[in-house]
Amino acid sequence: MVWRLGLTGGIGSGKSTVAQLLQARGASVIDADAIARDCTLAGGSAMPAVRETFGPGFITADGALDRAQMREHVFRHPGARQQLEAIVHPLVGAEIRRQVAASTARCIVFDIPLLVESPRWRLQLDRVLVVDCEPATQRRRVQARNGWDETTIDAVMRSQSPRERRLAAADAVIYNDGIGLDALQALVGQLAPQFGL
Repeated sequence: MVWRLGLTGGIGSGKSTVAQLLQARGASVIDADAIARDCTLAGGSAMPAVRETFGPGFITADGALDRAQMREHVFRHPGARQQLEAIVHPLVGAEIRRQVAASTARCIVFDIPLLVESPRWRLQLDRVLVVDCEPATQRRRVQARNGWDETTIDAVMRSQSPRERRLAAADAVIYNDGIGLDALQALVGQLAPQFGL
């Protein structure tokens, strides 16, 4: 059996680190965010439609999506998120299907930030693993990593599912707060056999 494990968590929760730890144990990791970023790099498959829909003001000099400009636009105009998703999501879905078909691992981890927001995902997964931490920890980590101000961090956090909703969707939870990498690795190791790892 090939396990299909959905992995999600709020920004700054440590989800990407958990994905790397699962990968080190033999899982294939399919990172929806990384695929979406690739689509919106210079020459990316989404860029012609992005230019046509949003105009040249959202394109950097080298031809990539101006992510900061788009983030600000989406927060001010919620309908713009749906427009962007209508361009990017089908391309991401096609690449995910390609990567699944190419995988030979016993566990495929679907690293999906918006897993809870998208009802179609739950039907395609055997289990959902949520990486969780306190909101104050999220803010601190994102500020240190990205250098964003509080307003931007809060806007991103508000755009994601509430913590309670993520936890309600979980089959398993890793609480990644106040612990180091060794302890996180141990928690992943305890759960890994449930997913064929």
